[in-house]
Amino acid sequence: MADRLNGTRILILETREEAQFSKLLAEQGAEVVQCPMFTIQDAPDPSPVEAWIRRAIDKPFDDLVLMTGEGLRRMMKLAVARGIDQAFVAALAKSRKFTRGPKPGKALREVTLEAQQTTEKPTTEGVIEMLGKLDLKGRRLGLQLYPDKDHSALTGALSAQGADVDTVLPYVYDSKAADANIVAAINDMAEGRIDCIALTNLGQVRRLIEAAKVHGSEANLRAGFERTLIASVGPAVSGELAAHGLRTDIAPADDAYFMRPLISAMAVALAERKPKTAAR
Repeated sequence: MADRLNGTRILILETREEAQFSKLLAEQGAEVVQCPMFTIQDAPDPSPVEAWIRRAIDKPFDDLVLMTGEGLRRMMKLAVARGIDQAFVAALAKSRKFTRGPKPGKALREVTLEAQQTTEKPTTEGVIEMLGKLDLKGRRLGLQLYPDKDHSALTGALSAQGADVDTVLPYVYDSKAADANIVAAINDMAEGRIDCIALTNLGQVRRLIEAAKVHGSEANLRAGFERTLIASVGPAVSGELAAHGLRTDIAPADDAYFMRPLISAMAVALAERKPKTAAR
């Protein structure tokens, strides 16, 4: 139903797929306040990434675990630049493929491949649980990681199952340039100019807190969270919020950890709250 979010101002913290999220919110009548959090860049040294790709081509992995769609897209970009993209896709086709949630699966479909299994919950714990049911002894396992995360629990669990784990980190985050945007967004929340903040990955929570500390805005951030409804797309984000003593007000119903169900939940919660009257 269109116009469910008329009269609301919703803050989104732009990362990889927030353009689509912004469009969906605007279609429901929301005024979307966009805050770039960081930019994603290729790994500064492409050599280890290229070497991993070539290992996959020379001897396809028995199993491939993709933690993010961005990771596969970055590897495909490098493979295209080196003229080995077709060989890379052909090699990946021979591997048993596992994804952390739906986004890596979407990236696979972009190169005409399909995941054999996707986690029920798009978290590292979900990946450990999914793969823990399999016999990985002696299997070569390619594991694509993402930045700003301690992956030792995952790699340790896979190694303990007997897998020969070969990791790759195809991209990095550049966050410093976006700090001014983040501080402005924190001030908007603290001054009551935002009705709801919508969080779609745990890195957004960490960046908010990190930038607030660096710029002396921690009190403003806490005040902003007190005045603003906090929407979380799923358990990874909610867990990160809880780790910092923050609550989750809104989450998708029926464990549907996607943008549209999140928007539906936001519409219900915001309808129960009178529109803010603070000066815009």
